[in-house]
Amino acid sequence: MKGVDVDLIDRYQPGSFYFATPDRTLLAADPRQVLSEKDTDALSTQVTEALAEDGGIAVGALPYDNTGEAHVLLPSSVSWSGPHDSGPQQAVLSSHTVTPEPAPEEYERQVDKALKLLNAGALGKVVLARTLRIDLAERLDLRRVLTGLAAMNTHGYTFAAPLPTPGTTLIGASPELLVRRTGRTFESRPLAGSRPRGNDPVQDRANAQALLASRKDHEEHQPVVEAEVEALRPFCRKLNVPRTPSLVSTPSMWHLCTKITGELTDPAVTALTLAAALHPTPAVCGSPTKDARAAIAQIEGFDRGFYSGAVGWVDSAGDGEWAVSIRSAEATDQSLRLFAGAGIVARSQPAAELAETSAKFQTLLRGMGLDLKL
Repeated sequence: MKGVDVDLIDRYQPGSFYFATPDRTLLAADPRQVLSEKDTDALSTQVTEALAEDGGIAVGALPYDNTGEAHVLLPSSVSWSGPHDSGPQQAVLSSHTVTPEPAPEEYERQVDKALKLLNAGALGKVVLARTLRIDLAERLDLRRVLTGLAAMNTHGYTFAAPLPTPGTTLIGASPELLVRRTGRTFESRPLAGSRPRGNDPVQDRANAQALLASRKDHEEHQPVVEAEVEALRPFCRKLNVPRTPSLVSTPSMWHLCTKITGELTDPAVTALTLAAALHPTPAVCGSPTKDARAAIAQIEGFDRGFYSGAVGWVDSAGDGEWAVSIRSAEATDQSLRLFAGAGIVARSQPAAELAETSAKFQTLLRGMGLDLKL
């Protein structure tokens, strides 16, 4: 069995950009230019102009909200390898303390607040997140973290992206493709509607079928697809959207997924342009977007930063690939701050949404060799 491409991971250093997909792995380092911009349209123009002049690729992260600045690097060193595959996992963390923020019971109260807004007709959906802070007694080795995450996440997007705050890195094992552009064609795979994996094959199949049959989860999924179609249609001469979602799985979750494909009218529209147009989808924010953002700011009580933003790359031809930065954490030498969210609709139950976020935390926890009961 082929293992994770340890060569690229071994070469990773804090401050580098690592992005592993089901098809290939990218390591970029030594930025010759850093672009920071709140306006994503302006950012896309700046990146396109810089790449037209110097060639190469741009890599980086987009924040959840447009109140923050994107952090995009033009690296001097770029290495590609083939796809990662399953390989040995090992414990990454030993001595540590874990603090949920907010406490579980407070998160349930926050879901109740969101349900009151939903029942009043002010919102169709709102995504509420919570965090898990892990303080470490020893220095964090990001190479070992990436090895564990990539070994577990062979069908998703494993990443480490440097953030504007010195010494801080966004790491993650996302299952969700925001957009991939190749020439005039593109693909997006929005996820919304989730169930935890079962502890045995029988329970696992039952959970998957329950998700596929769940009216609540289809009500959560449909606005995401509609919003993506609305955002993409102005760029397209062809757009293909399945009538119903399918099931996709990660080691810890089942999700409803719709594979959207299309063909661009204008070949000058880049992967970054498409990512900026799509983000944030109702899968990470809610609907209507403006009202959901306001509700999140009122209820959540913390700054998401780059959690539920996007991470990826774009080249001078406009091709590129961007993943939604969920199943992610902010990492420093001595701490991790994990994020997980759940989509709240009128049929949601606070205890069930809390359980969903706990299950989503397990993606990163298991990749780091931790078995925590949340």
